[in-house]
Amino acid sequence: MRGTAIRRAVVAVAVAVTLAGATACTSSGEPADPAKPSSSAAPSSAPAPTGPSADALRAVERATARVGSARVDSTTVMGGELSLEATGALGWRDGLTGTLMITYTGGTTAETMRRLGTTAMEARYLADAYYARMGEEFAKRLGGRHWIKYVYADLEDLGGGAGAGFADQMRNTTPHQAVKLLLTAEDVRRVGDEKIRGRRATHWSGTVGGATAQTVDIWVDDRNLLVKKVERGRTKTGELTQTAYYDDYGVTVSAARPPAADTADFKELLAAQDG
Repeated sequence: MRGTAIRRAVVAVAVAVTLAGATACTSSGEPADPAKPSSSAAPSSAPAPTGPSADALRAVERATARVGSARVDSTTVMGGELSLEATGALGWRDGLTGTLMITYTGGTTAETMRRLGTTAMEARYLADAYYARMGEEFAKRLGGRHWIKYVYADLEDLGGGAGAGFADQMRNTTPHQAVKLLLTAEDVRRVGDEKIRGRRATHWSGTVGGATAQTVDIWVDDRNLLVKKVERGRTKTGELTQTAYYDDYGVTVSAARPPAADTADFKELLAAQDG
């Protein structure tokens, strides 16, 4: 595995880990790009919503932000390019932290990674970077190192600047960002009460993003905590759908930094291929 293949692989890993982490936050309603993680911030120009729906959703936003951590079980499908599943625990008191196990389940990116001996990986999210653990076959091409380190700030230059704003996004992502985004929807509405994995929850839905509209649906329990979130939008390769389930709020979250001797740096790997 040389040159272009290494570049393609390390970028594919960045995309997968980003998308898996994004199921714990939200996207912006912009068309998704594999090299451009979408922003989690609600549009600053959106009018402040008012009324009972807004009051109810703001209570959800506050409660979810305050609790600080949860277990996450998610799926992501990005057109024909990639589908994956992720499970683990994430915290958001001081930026995104925690650990997810990510499994490639389909798409052209999954086929690429499967040929390289990697069908699943562990992702650890820390304040300044995330780390992805690769399989043994991939590690042989990295001098025996199993982990790839992605410093958030280094991803700003990914794809000729396509990752601009990514560092701030990953430092500030939280599940309640989905609620913030929903609060910008002019058509936000209470759909009704439903059972989600045996738990009674209130379903809220709305459309955000204008010309590049995406739908946001959340289900909230009687403690004003998210039980489920679904976002749907468009990408260059088809529809992007992200579904996340949340439980065990307040769970203890940890993510140890892998040993430096067993870690390859994303930026240095790309520089070596360009040299």
